[in-house]
This record gives sequence, structure tokens and C-alpha cells, in this order.
Amino acid sequence: MLWVPLRAARRERRGPARAARRRRTTMSLEWLTEWSCSLDGLRDLIASGIQSIRDCDATALAAVACLLLLFVWYCYHVGREQPRAYGAAVNALMPGAEANGLQNGYAYCQAPECVRCAHSDGLNQKLYHNLQEYAKRYSWSGMGRIHKGIREQGRYLSSRPSIQKPEVFFLPDLPTVPYFSRDAQKHDVELLERNFQTILCEFETLYKAFSNCSLPQGWKMNSTPSGEWFTFYLVNQGMCVPRNCRKCPRTYRLLGSLRTCIGNNVFGNACISMLSPGTVIAEHYGPTNIRIRCHLGLKTPSNCELVVGGEPQCWAEGRCLLFDDSFLHTAFHEGPPEEGPRVVFMVDLWHPNVAAAERQALDFIFAPGR
Repeated sequence: MLWVPLRAARRERRGPARAARRRRTTMSLEWLTEWSCSLDGLRDLIASGIQSIRDCDATALAAVACLLLLFVWYCYHVGREQPRAYGAAVNALMPGAEANGLQNGYAYCQAPECVRCAHSDGLNQKLYHNLQEYAKRYSWSGMGRIHKGIREQGRYLSSRPSIQKPEVFFLPDLPTVPYFSRDAQKHDVELLERNFQTILCEFETLYKAFSNCSLPQGWKMNSTPSGEWFTFYLVNQGMCVPRNCRKCPRTYRLLGSLRTCIGNNVFGNACISMLSPGTVIAEHYGPTNIRIRCHLGLKTPSNCELVVGGEPQCWAEGRCLLFDDSFLHTAFHEGPPEEGPRVVFMVDLWHPNVAAAERQALDFIFAPGR
């Protein structure tokens, strides 16, 4: 029997256990070291991700801030920018005003209150001020064409082809044709034609006054190269003529039923227009392209024509004829005296491609007396 000291035996028994514990401790330390490294990597990864997000947010915020600054600058620029002067450009188109109101062969009246003929060097600045005031009260939304039109009037009016050259205001990007179909403003055309007899009866009552005097009260005589051209205004450049409206109450009420009649705007008119036999109206341009001029034929003798942009058309009783009077146009009555005058009821309607927001702004900008 081999005798082994107890202490040595215990050491031998403890040896494997201690070795195992050492191995476990070593493994734990290694695992902790690896875990610590993993945590450090994860922390670095998270920090990198957060920094990337911050960098991304900063870039996005910077982009948004730049866009906002650009928008503010644009609004400021639009609000402060002065339009290019075009009064001189307009006047350059028609030098040498003569006493008879003819310039370059075209007709211009001498009335200082006429919006078409009274050109002013400060007109575009005034229009721009009105546009700014409107935008402050309401909005710049939808005002792009109007702003462009006012700013670029000099270029538009000087570069327009001679066939179409509005005298006061040109709205860009509107379809351009000398004549419009009846469907352009179908509701108002049909309403006017249904009331043909009503308007004709009130005209015939007015016409009786010509038997007693050459120019009855309420009528105006316009300058023409030959013959006589009379007008009886219910609305003259956006202003109601009360005395005349009382003489034609049913016709005046009819104007209120028209959906596209231009009212409270210097470009809006409604009148009875009468040409005596032998009358020729000199070629001329209207003040703007934002309107359609509507003629309802009341009395249409033979040999009467309207020529717009070089295209002739004849009136017909009880029928509407629609045209853009910013085109060069003329009218004449070459019928015999026994056939009497050519008579139409004239009313200005909105161009169908002028948007509702633009109509509201143009009514504000071109309000009578503004």
C-alpha cells in the first residue's frame, strides 16, 4: 500500500479544480474583453449613425432655409421692383398728334378722360402700385401674367405685330384671334339675343328724339373721317350713366344678368352705337386684349361691314358678333340713305381665358378713378 500525505493528496485534488477555475476566469475575461470591444464598436456605430442623421438633418434644414430665403427675396423683389417705363414707347408709336385726332393714319380722340387715347408716362408705375396694393390686401397667387404684363408693357407694345396693338394694357399668353365664336360666352350671347326686341324697342324710343334735334341729350358724336357716328352710353369706361340708364331701364337691368359683363372697370362699356349712311370709322386699336367686344345687331342695312385684323364680317339683326378690338379694326356704312342707320348694342365681355382671380385683380387695378 502506497502512503500519500493527505495535504499532497488534497493539493492533487485541488489542482484540476483550480486549473478549471483559471480557465473559466480566463475565458470570462476574454469574453468580457470581446464584449467590451463589441460595445465600443456598437457605441461607435450608434454615434456614427446619429452624426449621419444630424448631418442629414442639417443639410435638409440648410436646403429648406435656402429655399425660404429665396422665396422671401422673390416676394421682396416683386414688391419693390419698378416696371419698365413704356409711356415713351407708346408715345413713340404715334408721333405727331394732329388736331383731327389722326396719328399714323389711325384714329385717336382728344378727350383727356379717354383711357384708350390719354397716354401717360407714369401710367405703368400707377398700375404697378395698384397691383402691389391688391397683393397686400389679397394675394400674389395667380398674379403672374398680370405682373409680367405690367412689367413688360414697353416690350410687348413695341414688339406686337401691327395687326394687334392694344393701347393701354396687354395681358400675355391669351389666345389671339380677331373674331370669337358664339360659344366663347354662350350664356351671355343667348341672353342678349333673347332680349333683342326689348333692346330694339328702347332704342326706337330714343331715336325719335333725333327728329327734333341733331344731337339729343345723352348721345355723343364721335370723330370720323366721313359721316356721323353716335353713341348712347349706359356704362362708359366702367361708370354707370344714370340719366341714360333711366331711359333704358330694361336694357340696363339686362346688363346685371350677364355673367361675363365687365363692370366697375375702365375697360367695360355698354352702349348703343349708330352709324349714319356714308360713315367710315378710321382704323384704330382698342385699349386691351382682356375683353371681347360684343355687337348685337339692332338695325343692319346693306353694305355695312366690320373689318377686324383685315377680316370683314357683316352684322345680322338679332345676332351677336364677337371680336377682339385690340386688333386693328374699322367699320363703315355705305348703304343708301333711305335704309337708315346701322345700329348695334355694344357690350364688353371678359376674354374667356382670363381667370377669375385675374378678373378680380384687374377690376381692382383698373377701377374707375383709381
